[in-house]
Amino acid sequence: MSLIPSFFGNRRGSSSGAWDPFSALDAFDPFRDFSINFPSSSALIPGGGGENSAFVNTRIDWKETPEAHVFKADLPGLKKEEVKVEVEDDRVLQISGERRVEKEDKDDTWHRVERSSGKFVRRFRLPENARMDEIKAGMENGVLTVTVPKAEVKKPDVKAIEIAG
Repeated sequence: MSLIPSFFGNRRGSSSGAWDPFSALDAFDPFRDFSINFPSSSALIPGGGGENSAFVNTRIDWKETPEAHVFKADLPGLKKEEVKVEVEDDRVLQISGERRVEKEDKDDTWHRVERSSGKFVRRFRLPENARMDEIKAGMENGVLTVTVPKAEVKKPDVKAIEIAG
């Protein structure tokens, strides 16, 4: 008897007759016998309170176009009132927010908690060409977009000089 079929479940378990290598992975938990509680990164953040820490590492894209610097953050489930966009120390863009833990009812039985919660703060030092007084932010379908217009780079005037002689 092979270990692979017993580890991954019945090879012919799907209704189509094809073997699904991921069919039993949901039930496999290599850490189920560990009783060690590792500190989460949110426990190290003031006010983190030991909440699920995945939200702390909010991913933000920053792209530069000829006209502006554009930041995009995926913040599913957050309302614009739960997110702050600020400028610190003249050229530091700060994006922060918090997703609160869902209220628990004592009659509820949780089988899995995968959605993250907690606070996040991301800071970006903006370049010299950023127009700090014209920053705009908008949120649509859980995506925060912050646009920082760039100052026009003045091209030097070139004047042709006629060479005598």
